[in-house]
Amino acid sequence: MPGTVLPPFPDDVPTVPLLIIDFELVKQGDAQEIDRLWKAATELGFWYLKNHGAEAEVNAMFDLSREAMALPLDEKMKFEQGDDGVSFGYKMKGGYATDETGAPDNAEFLNIAQDDTLAYPAVVHRTYPAPVGARMDSAVRPFALKAIEVSNVLLGALNARLGLPEGTLAAAHKLEEHSGSETRCIRNPKNQVVTSDKVALGAHTDFGSLSFLHNRLGGLQVFPPGVEEWKYVKPIPGHAVCNLGDAMTIFSGGILRSNLHRVVPPPKEQGTLDRWSLVHFTRPGYSVVLKPLDSALIADAVVKAPEGKYETGSTAGEWFGRRIANMRLNNRKGPETWHASRGTEHREVY
Repeated sequence: MPGTVLPPFPDDVPTVPLLIIDFELVKQGDAQEIDRLWKAATELGFWYLKNHGAEAEVNAMFDLSREAMALPLDEKMKFEQGDDGVSFGYKMKGGYATDETGAPDNAEFLNIAQDDTLAYPAVVHRTYPAPVGARMDSAVRPFALKAIEVSNVLLGALNARLGLPEGTLAAAHKLEEHSGSETRCIRNPKNQVVTSDKVALGAHTDFGSLSFLHNRLGGLQVFPPGVEEWKYVKPIPGHAVCNLGDAMTIFSGGILRSNLHRVVPPPKEQGTLDRWSLVHFTRPGYSVVLKPLDSALIADAVVKAPEGKYETGSTAGEWFGRRIANMRLNNRKGPETWHASRGTEHREVY
């Protein structure tokens, strides 16, 4: 993909103006940049991230993605994730529902568990197609380690602004505990039409804490609060897109935003190409109970929220497994299955 000339992102489609956050400044503890991160995290929950230092690792992962997706379908299906609420492995297109009618999704992807990545060649959860093992040392692990660094820095800055004791969020994401954290390689086929049955991935909020996303073509859309319209996130070369997930909304008593988003085919000329994207999801350890954390700021927010709104009574592992299982078309019972998979901020928008 490096060096490929891509059709330009069109200038006549609605876009959302995300803040651009400088990772290096946040890492250095720059107060003004951390203020801007806080603004992004509390108002929309999405932002661009520059100077993250992961471009070489991202390029290597895109090469791996193309190699893995080029395998015959029957070979990829040997590593299919299944219907039991396990995300790790391959998902063929059409395996997930995109709305309450059960319309199938249009994306195929490969999820590589962070636990398996860090333990390789030992197996923690499962095995993966041959290209993953062949590129574990040169692509998968380096990218995951970069993503973990990014997550640690950003969550550390938010930890302080939430008034939490130092290391509170880090303790919820210990590498020593198994979790749903994973790297996802995604392909959406070209020449698709934006209709209810061609949405690549339906409207949802993310399961976990932080998503570190890389793509070169449009297709990601968010539904900003107070705006009754889907808006594209315009790709910016060299910039990642970060967003917060439900765990951070719950931990913060609603102070931090986990915003509704979806993936549709790239707009206009960009839709003539396959859309490749790469994301690392940071999620809490399986045993971590999803409930508001203990600080004066969070306690004040919880008092103002509807009673019990953020008391899930669920561990991160239970929350994650339930939502994955309810996305699978094979598990569909009716509209209620779809709604159970959507997350904290879901409402029907089309």
